[in-house]
Amino acid sequence: MKKILIIEDDVSFCLMMKTFLTKKGFEVFHAFSFKEAAIILNDEKIDLVLTDVRLPDNDGIEILKFIKDINPAIQVILMTGYTDIKTAVNVMKMGAFDYVSKPINSDEILHTIDKALKDSGKIATVVHSEKNTETNETRPVKNAYTGSHFIKGKSEKSKQLHEFINVVAPTNISVLIIGDSGTGKENIAYSIHKLSKRQNMPYVAVDCGAIPKDLAASEFFGHVKGSFTGATGDKVGHFEAANGGTIFLDEVGNLTYDVQVQLLRALQERKVKPVGSSKEVNVDIRIIAATNEDLQKAVRDGHFREDLYHRLNEFSIQAPRLNERGKDILEFANFFIAQSNEELERDVHGLSDEVTELFLNYEWPGNLREMRNVIKRAVLLSKSDFIETSVLPAEMFQPNNLLKSNETDENAATSFSNGISAEEEMKLYSSKNEEHLIRVALEKAKYNKTKAAQILGIDRKTLYNKLKLYDIEL
Repeated sequence: MKKILIIEDDVSFCLMMKTFLTKKGFEVFHAFSFKEAAIILNDEKIDLVLTDVRLPDNDGIEILKFIKDINPAIQVILMTGYTDIKTAVNVMKMGAFDYVSKPINSDEILHTIDKALKDSGKIATVVHSEKNTETNETRPVKNAYTGSHFIKGKSEKSKQLHEFINVVAPTNISVLIIGDSGTGKENIAYSIHKLSKRQNMPYVAVDCGAIPKDLAASEFFGHVKGSFTGATGDKVGHFEAANGGTIFLDEVGNLTYDVQVQLLRALQERKVKPVGSSKEVNVDIRIIAATNEDLQKAVRDGHFREDLYHRLNEFSIQAPRLNERGKDILEFANFFIAQSNEELERDVHGLSDEVTELFLNYEWPGNLREMRNVIKRAVLLSKSDFIETSVLPAEMFQPNNLLKSNETDENAATSFSNGISAEEEMKLYSSKNEEHLIRVALEKAKYNKTKAAQILGIDRKTLYNKLKLYDIEL
């Protein structure tokens, strides 16, 4: 029986994870601090450690060093919040197996643990990033951002986006990325950083909506030991951590007015003062911010400072919605299939013809994030070489989630009776009148399901799913 040690200072979460993994057949130990973990590691032959990046008495880097000194073959998986991802990636370069983001997904963590234990006989390779060299048998380090590559795309929207990125990246101009949730704003920000003169310097991503108001100054500017209750040691803030590089402020519209004032001062003076310190620290950083809100309206309503808005918005980029990017949708789909194949150890080749058409006609309200999740689920559930409609979520077939056709109900019904091309039929099938069109096709086929499916340009299995979806009884 494999032995797992969980190191986590959130007592309820730690015990919940212990119960879950025990039920899965592991012998599980737990520790609420590094000190407790050290005792267990010395007394027990642990196969895998699942640890939070931040603990009350230590951090991920020191934990990893200690574990690898005891036994380099012990696999280490890090649990990290959004703002700790940079630390997690650095620790992976030092030999950790992988990291998982909080909140933890039970299937994902179990898959990662199983994969790590299969590799438990191998000693993780240390990547010397500053020399840009790797020893033999180095395992690729997972990128910390949404996808490991920036897909340019060939649509007009994609070409314009990439042109803006190329123009602004070499400068030090502050950039405001505007776009709906899930459109890949952080990918755009990271691409700007990698194409800038600061590409070899730190890139720090901060989720502004996840920072509690009372801790904002500490998170952004750091603090010294004893400056407030809970400040058990000195802490480097995000601004100082990004010194020389780029800081990405995601969902900047979520910052409270008081924090906006502190942020504006730091941007104007390029100096930060850690909480409890009398010394100021000079910082040289490039600012990239992102929002899915209308900041101009927030300024008019008095919720966002106008001077901060103009400071951030020296150059703006609109992140296009996924349904605006034409056939680039298929390029993104293929990328996510390849990514999911690697993560889930599957071998799905692509999309079926029917799913391809559906993807091109679907609204994608959740944009790239939704597509990534849809495809990951589909790859996991697929029993054939291609993703079929049967493994897609039901909401993708709802008429209000499909791109609208220009034809009216009357015109659509007439088209079926007059005989139209397969391409036109599919456009009709993908319209908001889907249920009506199915009923028209059934009537035209005299309620023969096989013929009705042929009229609609879909297979019988899909038609049966549609009949069930719309509660059509024959």
